[in-house]
Amino acid sequence: MHTALPSLIADLPADVVDRIQHFYATIKQVTAQFRQTVTYETYGSSKASDGTVWIMKPGKMRWDYLEKKKPVGDKAEPVVEVKKTFLSNGTMLYVIEHDNKQVTKKNVEQDLIPVAVSFLYGKGDLKAEFSAELDKSGKYGGAGDVVVRLTPRKPSAQYKSLFLVASSKDFHVSQSIIVDAANNVNQFRF
Repeated sequence: MHTALPSLIADLPADVVDRIQHFYATIKQVTAQFRQTVTYETYGSSKASDGTVWIMKPGKMRWDYLEKKKPVGDKAEPVVEVKKTFLSNGTMLYVIEHDNKQVTKKNVEQDLIPVAVSFLYGKGDLKAEFSAELDKSGKYGGAGDVVVRLTPRKPSAQYKSLFLVASSKDFHVSQSIIVDAANNVNQFRF
């Protein structure tokens, strides 16, 4: 009977969204390595970035984008440096470009971090912001995953759909895929 539960839930997109939101509502902090791959439809090209994300309630997050520098000398090891940091205290978002020693500050309330990210730290309501359907195309996720496609209830300039790939066991998100109006794909793997 325990094994039938995920398949029952997987048939109800609203239940999957509820369980994903519940998983993130019950945890206080998350730390994960990520790979972000942005695929540009028009140019047929992709760019990948690696990093670490820390999320702590309420509303605090830090995304460090890392870059592996080539070793200097014959015996030197490659050095990994933080290239860019996105840092939020829940009110302000700071974008720090380490090479340029430049900081950009944005008001989170005015610029609104999309619910596609804010649900991770306990803000936003996926069911209120999106209509949900299960994605059974097999394009995203793997064995033991549930994939839900979320479409914004109000048109958004930031994205036309969001795919969340979640574990059918505990409903933590292992991939988040944002497709924008030009069919560019911004995929995070955690």
